[in-house]
Amino acid sequence: MSDLDDLGAPVPLAGAPTRVVSLVPSLTEAVETTAPGLLVGATDYCTHPPTLDVPRVGGSKYPTVAAVLDQRPDLVIASAEENRPEDVAALRAAGVPVWVTAAPATVMAGIDSTRRLLVEALRLPEPAWLTEAAELWADTTEVWATAVVPVWRKPWIVLGRDTFAGDVLLRLGVANAYADHPERYPRPPLSELQATRADLVVLPDEPYEFTADDGPQFFPDKRPVLVVGRYLTWYGPSLVDARRELTAALTG
Repeated sequence: MSDLDDLGAPVPLAGAPTRVVSLVPSLTEAVETTAPGLLVGATDYCTHPPTLDVPRVGGSKYPTVAAVLDQRPDLVIASAEENRPEDVAALRAAGVPVWVTAAPATVMAGIDSTRRLLVEALRLPEPAWLTEAAELWADTTEVWATAVVPVWRKPWIVLGRDTFAGDVLLRLGVANAYADHPERYPRPPLSELQATRADLVVLPDEPYEFTADDGPQFFPDKRPVLVVGRYLTWYGPSLVDARRELTAALTG
């Protein structure tokens, strides 16, 4: 039997996978929460759920292919945005099916992609948390502010067009100042970011760990909002709490 992943590539599965390695932190959380014990490997950055206790196979960007193969997976979960094509190719060449998810441009696209992974690839019933997340994020609040959203410093990198995190904020009424930029993750100079007509600067704690002492001082004319990066960028069970937590941070 062969399914098609988000990129349209065939994923030859003999049946429901029983040994899964995840190279995508948000999907690690989704799989472990939905089917505890199914995962036999994950990356060093797979921090949730906190109870996850599986062998680590390196970073998301640079996993150790040999370490993945050592877990004898019957499915590896990867992401087109986070994982290198050459690593996916190496795993497939070794005979391991790999399900690659696309980079979602919206919250609903992320939810739909996760649903396909869980239901079609892993043959699991749709979990209650996924249904709840879809209901919680169905509505969009009228725009009340505009924000610059850095995700890295040294150099500065911000959210641009068509990003999951940008849609998360938009559904909460916060427009992304770089939503119309031709790049998904532009690298404007700091002087340009400072001059941008935005009310807020939203500073997540991952992938770069912005803190009260590292980030706000660069934007004296914008109200800083420190947020949990997982709530902004992960499309897993954290979406259930994300709307409430982000709203509190943005309006507090």
